[in-house]
Amino acid sequence: MPVSYENLTNVQKAAIALIAFGTEVSSEVLKDLSESELERITVEIANMKDVPHEIEEMVIEECYDIFMARKYISSGGYDYAKNVLEKAVGKSRAIDLLQKLESSLTTTGFDLLRGVDPKQLAQFFQNEHPQTISLVMTQLTPQMASQILAELPAELQSEVALRVATMEKISPDILKQIEKSLDAHFGSTASRDLSVSGGTKTIADILNLVDTSAEKNILQSLEAEDAELAAEIKNMMFVFDDIVLLDDRAVQRLLREVETKDLSIALKAANDEVKRKIFSNVSERVSVMIKEEMEYMGPMRLSDVEAAQQRIVETIRRLEEQGQIVVSGRGGKDDIVV
Repeated sequence: MPVSYENLTNVQKAAIALIAFGTEVSSEVLKDLSESELERITVEIANMKDVPHEIEEMVIEECYDIFMARKYISSGGYDYAKNVLEKAVGKSRAIDLLQKLESSLTTTGFDLLRGVDPKQLAQFFQNEHPQTISLVMTQLTPQMASQILAELPAELQSEVALRVATMEKISPDILKQIEKSLDAHFGSTASRDLSVSGGTKTIADILNLVDTSAEKNILQSLEAEDAELAAEIKNMMFVFDDIVLLDDRAVQRLLREVETKDLSIALKAANDEVKRKIFSNVSERVSVMIKEEMEYMGPMRLSDVEAAQQRIVETIRRLEEQGQIVVSGRGGKDDIVV
């Protein structure tokens, strides 16, 4: 927990405010949040301990000021709110409050999509150019983008995935043109300068959430188009720290495929949760042996450690593709264990 108020993130401030407001008020706020927002704020609430009273007071005061600023804007417009706030809290504080409110006062065509059924969106996109679809998908959450991708025809899936993976910065003007089309179809018009970037991380996040069959189809098509790009995406879809997503049986299956030396090297830069996961799935004798080898190795270059971790990740991907292990949190019937 940061000591000073200035170091608090907006999510941490929100967590402190919700704790202060009590369970009844908090539950009403939380039920209106998106899945990703809910996840971020609940993690912060769970980790929040011993917040100094003066920091809690400052957070509540800021919440009150923002609520009042919104009320002034609703009743008399931006200029009216600015004048009232300047008299109440000073010019500098008024500008700060209004800037914090600015992003929530407008709704873009992309924002409107977040409340639309992914199946309806997929239907809407059927006749759109793959580049347009990929641009829109980079503006959505990975969860929603993955649902849309899963609904698209197989040949369109791989084309869109390729364009997201190779996308670079896009001019705000182009995005505004797309927004106008979305506004016309889904709701009111709005304007905001936006820039977007796709890339391998974006498509990896999306593919992590689509069902196994769709993912396999897309990756196979990408491999035929650009094997190097497909390999990069695959490697980003599961990182070494994600070992905690494996159940104990899968970890034990993995360890039968991994060399002890590689495991010892890889664990040198692993977090405590990963180490616990590994050590809880080996005998005490093996656990002692790995720890001794890690100590005996001494300091190592990070690049060597990451290389060992990557070899283990590639083994996990191979075992998953062969159906020998299941990675938790993936979509689709193929991943349901009964």
